[in-house]
Amino acid sequence: MNYPPHRSESGVSVVIPCFDEQGAIEHTIEAVSESLAAVNLPSEIIAVNDGSQDSTGDILDALARVIPSLRVIHNPFNRGYGATLKVGISEARFDRIVITDADGTYPNERIAELVTELERCDMVVGARTGPNVNIPPVRRPVKWLLLRYARWLARADIKDVNSGLRAVWIRHVKSVWWMLPNGFSFTTTITIASHVNRLNVKYIPINYHHRVGKSSIRPIRDTSRFFFLIVRTIMFYRPLQVFGTFGVLLIAAAILTAIVVKVVAGVVPDVLTVALFTTGVNFLGLGLIGDLVNSHRMR
Repeated sequence: MNYPPHRSESGVSVVIPCFDEQGAIEHTIEAVSESLAAVNLPSEIIAVNDGSQDSTGDILDALARVIPSLRVIHNPFNRGYGATLKVGISEARFDRIVITDADGTYPNERIAELVTELERCDMVVGARTGPNVNIPPVRRPVKWLLLRYARWLARADIKDVNSGLRAVWIRHVKSVWWMLPNGFSFTTTITIASHVNRLNVKYIPINYHHRVGKSSIRPIRDTSRFFFLIVRTIMFYRPLQVFGTFGVLLIAAAILTAIVVKVVAGVVPDVLTVALFTTGVNFLGLGLIGDLVNSHRMR
């Protein structure tokens, strides 16, 4: 995957991944173009067609002939959400990146507002906490759990961990480029990494509309990846927090088990207690070693 350009001009590059979005892509491009007209900066729109099987590619090519700021890139096959964003970002000319979806869910008329707010912070996220948020009921409990889990590990007041509408300086994308995944966890990873790196992240409440067309998200597979990648990202920056938490829990379980069984049965379960306690100490040791390695790497 190409690395983002080392030198970037002052301006805004909007990157839009597209996969089978023939029903919404024209409206999306027009809304983004209108919003960029209110930005007092040079701008471009980079639409990356991720191997669409419908007429998305043809629509984009037709739009590119009448919208000078639109550049279209065609992936020869479906590479995934994160990989497609990387393709677009690696081709961006400007030092500010905005990402949005092509399915009509995000209020792209707010892009100018996000770009304005970016002058005072490192990343601006459109948090889906507005008065009109249309998230399917079956996904709400998982999203709630994912958000609490991310807040606890990152120790940050995250408002929306995986919003697909955000503006960020390209230099911050470069700093975590190597760890950004090729799937839907791209946005989750950059959110967590930005917070643990103590960047100034601002959340702006937005509405979230019903999508046009069929979603390509696979709930079970992609949700499990979200949880795993949150731990992976936190572990890279704060290994002691991850291993130490497990270690303390295991040591506490060993002590509690010994006390309860002693009170109930009159004996101490030596093997179980020692196994839990030793495993907990090992986790703490791994966390300390990881923390030392991480401190050396940071220096």
